[in-house]
Amino acid sequence: MAIINENYFKLKAGYLFPEIGRRVKEFSEKNPDKKVIKMGIGDVTQPLAPAIVEAFHQGVEELASASTFRGYGPEQGYAFLREAIAENDYQSRGVNISPDDIFISDGSKCDTGNIQEIFGSDNVIAVGDPVYPVYVDTTVMSGKTGSCNSKGYFEGIVYMPCTEANNFVPELPTEKADLIFLCYPNNPTGTVATKEELKKCVDYALKNKSIILYDAAYQAFITDDSIPRSIYEIEGAEKCAIEFRSFSKTAGFTGTRCAFTVIPEGVMAYDKAGNAHPVKPLWNRRQSTKFNGVSYPVQKAAAAVYSPEGKKQVSETIAYYLENARIMRESLEEAGYTVFGGVNAPYVWVKTKGGMTSWDFFDKILNEANVVGTPGSGFGPSGEGYFRFSAFADRDNVHEAMKRVKNLK
Repeated sequence: MAIINENYFKLKAGYLFPEIGRRVKEFSEKNPDKKVIKMGIGDVTQPLAPAIVEAFHQGVEELASASTFRGYGPEQGYAFLREAIAENDYQSRGVNISPDDIFISDGSKCDTGNIQEIFGSDNVIAVGDPVYPVYVDTTVMSGKTGSCNSKGYFEGIVYMPCTEANNFVPELPTEKADLIFLCYPNNPTGTVATKEELKKCVDYALKNKSIILYDAAYQAFITDDSIPRSIYEIEGAEKCAIEFRSFSKTAGFTGTRCAFTVIPEGVMAYDKAGNAHPVKPLWNRRQSTKFNGVSYPVQKAAAAVYSPEGKKQVSETIAYYLENARIMRESLEEAGYTVFGGVNAPYVWVKTKGGMTSWDFFDKILNEANVVGTPGSGFGPSGEGYFRFSAFADRDNVHEAMKRVKNLK
């Protein structure tokens, strides 16, 4: 008899974004004459930069010739990309990360979920609230939680509320937490954490022999030099943190898929006898067993992000999305909304008016303004009464969407 993983039954009815897609599809079928502007899912809209496209073509051309053909690549990623990442993203900022600490993958969404495989089922997971749903759902799938209670919280997970009162930077847990998910710039709130705030998290992890799982997928949108782009800019983090980064939002790779995970030599986890073991070899073993690597043309294209032309072109695209965020933020403030984020991040976090629930606001702007965003409650109970707009949109659509929302009664 085949036994199912019953942890899946604990999950809520559906993953947030498919539910949004279902409602939008239903509306569009009933209203085929309405132009729906989508600003919910964080998918990019601008094309790949010319330098990236050129490198992509070169990679494909190399596969078309026997003399330059490549089959299986290294599971950890090609050296040319790992070296470019180490030099440009870390060493240039005074952070001692080596190419050997970097593992190329097909997405941070995958990595932040898969990383739990190398840690025991007894670990207690701490997450922000609201939070990117993948952190919670994969924790549930792995069997580390109990059931979901009436408030929307899973037993066994430590929730760290991120609210207006604490500027959306969570207070450290008072109870035991072994693995701590942090995401800055934050998805969904679009807020950032200072060096001082991150230092408190690092000190907690070192004291408690915990590991910080730091999702820095949106670090390229930071324009304030005082805000750290990497957790490793914080003293001691190289001993207690794993960092996840992605080319998806930075360089438009949502469709081509390329990301990476960083695990320094000094990050340790412990067996039940209390003996320390380096984490990096375990992740290397996992990847070598279950992953055959990202394709050569994609990695070639990703490396072009670090070329002089690539840096310039990618920066221009990032500036385009940040300008979208500025327009959205200012328009929503003019319409009387309380707004957060949208400065060093591509997300704008909006407080609904009159105590309206997140999903009621979703339905209102979909039906009356034909605009799609993301209900804050889909990111966790503390997201109730809030709404997320994504700046990854065409400029004309941003102006039109904000005009429609401002005209809502």
